[in-house]
Amino acid sequence: MPKNREKFVELAEKRVTKAMKDLRLIGNLSNKSNYSYTDEDVKKIVTALDAELKNMRKRFESIGIEDKVAFKL
Repeated sequence: MPKNREKFVELAEKRVTKAMKDLRLIGNLSNKSNYSYTDEDVKKIVTALDAELKNMRKRFESIGIEDKVAFKL
């Protein structure tokens, strides 16, 4: 396997695994016995995550996008 392919596979596996774990942790925030939130809070979280996923897809399709790093409620 070419070196750049090996590096892609290595990083993709690590980063996707981390992203999946982080999404599960965000899902843990849904526990109403531990946290208080509004429907608007949930909508903002889901909208931000959906937008970032769409941006990631566009990057793989080579369509330029602007990186947004921060999220705020």
